[in-house]
Amino acid sequence: MLIGFGAALFVGSLLGLVSDLIGRKKTCLVFFILHLIVGILKMVAPSPSFWVANLCLSLATSIFSFSFETWGVVEHDKVDSKLGHRQDILNETFWLMTFFESASLIGSQVIGNWMVGGNLEKGIGSPSIAATLLAILGITCMSRHYDGTTKIMTFKDYRMSFSVYILGDRRIWLLACAQACLHFSIAVFWILWAPTLVADGREVFLGLIYPCLLGARMLGSTVFPWLINASLRTEDCLTCAFVVQALLLSIIAYDYEEIGVLVTQFSLYHACIGLILPLLARLRTMYVPNELRGGMISLSLAPANAAILFILMQRGYYRTIENSTMIVFAAVGLFMAAGCMYVLKREAFKGDMKEEPISTFKD
Repeated sequence: MLIGFGAALFVGSLLGLVSDLIGRKKTCLVFFILHLIVGILKMVAPSPSFWVANLCLSLATSIFSFSFETWGVVEHDKVDSKLGHRQDILNETFWLMTFFESASLIGSQVIGNWMVGGNLEKGIGSPSIAATLLAILGITCMSRHYDGTTKIMTFKDYRMSFSVYILGDRRIWLLACAQACLHFSIAVFWILWAPTLVADGREVFLGLIYPCLLGARMLGSTVFPWLINASLRTEDCLTCAFVVQALLLSIIAYDYEEIGVLVTQFSLYHACIGLILPLLARLRTMYVPNELRGGMISLSLAPANAAILFILMQRGYYRTIENSTMIVFAAVGLFMAAGCMYVLKREAFKGDMKEEPISTFKD
């Protein structure tokens, strides 16, 4: 786990910058190639190198956090030139991305359990075959529809634009801080959710609770269109969602509840995630130029990865941090994210918001 978060911190933080420079489609292609490498390693070697697999999957996760969203936004710009309904289409895309991401995770669990259950003698090799085939399918689709006409900025122009539009804008700093706090809390949750449920020797079917959490996330994402149609401010919705998440984690950190109460709290937490992710994507569209979107997202996650790496070292090697303390840190981070959204709302009244970000370079 330390290897994964270390790779995400020192390498993954720069992949967004590389994506903006070489093109989003190429970076998405690398995502599938990394999964293909891991799948082949697990099929060929009975016990593949753990650090190689962990490194590849961590980098793939880092790429997933920004590449497909940035590519989708750029492609929507092309549609906008024909239809003229860019923001409406983007709003639909953002919540559908969150919805189907959760649905695919549930589907992957079902397929993986079925393949392992029917092929016990092969062990982990059977899910690896499915992952390899899906990676090959993704590479094939990407290669067929790749036009090879990417227009990009030079490194000098990119550096100047990044300094002006990203590093020089306080509103983007606030947005990046909120993203980092959310990423940190999600990572802490997935590290500790199972130990929290089985505390005090309780017997729990984790395989049944996992899809319930993702299902709650799917339901949370469906609230997004209603909020947009209700003309509520995005910052206000995010502030409320972050506060609710922080309160839920605070309760969990204070006392280990009964299993039913814990699962309910976990589900509500994930419902908030399903709502927050498309709302943050909408804010990025309002403030961040498309040509700098990947770099902004990947760099904003660097502080979260550094914090996770630090607490894992303290917990794993020095035993100086308890699980409840880690959850408290995640709750404090969410309160900070809510504060950032409140300040961002006030900043929006001080200057003109970038309703249409710069979009002169496209894949």
